[in-house]
Amino acid sequence: MKYLRHLMAMALLCAAPWLASAATPSTSQNSEEQSAEQFLASLSPRHGNVKLPGDIASLELSKEFYYLNPKDTEKLLTEGWGNPPGFTTLGMIVPSAVSPLAAEGWGVIISYKDDGHISDDDAAKINYQDLLKQMQEADEEDNKQRKEQGYGAIHLLGWAEQPSYDAQSHKMYWARELKAEGAEGNTLNYSIRVLGREGVLELNAVASMHDLPTIKREIPKVLAFTNFTDGNRYADYNPSTDKLAGYGLAALVAGGIASKAGLFAKLGVLLLAGKKFIVIGFLAIAAFVGRLFKKKG
Repeated sequence: MKYLRHLMAMALLCAAPWLASAATPSTSQNSEEQSAEQFLASLSPRHGNVKLPGDIASLELSKEFYYLNPKDTEKLLTEGWGNPPGFTTLGMIVPSAVSPLAAEGWGVIISYKDDGHISDDDAAKINYQDLLKQMQEADEEDNKQRKEQGYGAIHLLGWAEQPSYDAQSHKMYWARELKAEGAEGNTLNYSIRVLGREGVLELNAVASMHDLPTIKREIPKVLAFTNFTDGNRYADYNPSTDKLAGYGLAALVAGGIASKAGLFAKLGVLLLAGKKFIVIGFLAIAAFVGRLFKKKG
């Protein structure tokens, strides 16, 4: 197993019995396959129309995808992919064509932040190359702090896909390419944001860089079937009664640049040989706290 200093020790304490048994060298291939089958059978996938917890948004799923509720999502993240527990989500979107336990498996984590209505007035004014440079500068400052705290550096290499905003649907997506110190390959962080009346729906694709062609092909489908419910849509915003967020689209993409917290402040990386892993990142945009996820096959 590979690890970033003492983070791995913490991760091993959090690993579930199923993960431990599946990783044991003496376990036979048949028993490993049986364990995987039993694990997948313990999940309760949902198809078709799905209302997210709180009825804040809905998914119109085709047969190409299914939904896992928050409980099953945490189970997959922790027991299936070997991450520490404690995730708060609205669930997860998983492609039907591939097992989430396979090396090429992936999914989209869903969460919601009620930080207020985000104005898109700056949409046409953002220079994303300049924004990237600012993010990279903040990245390097945070890496100095990370090393002082005993963690490995994480570098933002560039856009895997430059941010794109649809003013009609009020949906945005972008992808970053990351390099973690000690990791053999680069990692993908693919983000989708759906702006609503009083907050933003966050969808984060859990994938690695070699999954980028697949993610780019499938993301338009995810964008299309994910929408706020009536009364929670962007157009339902009432400036007389509803809260307005203290930032726009540029800050939404950049993370904590304005507060100098940096994109990767408090970022932890878990590397598990032969298993999925994710990156947990806390973004400080005023009172806004978000999460970034990724995994590696």
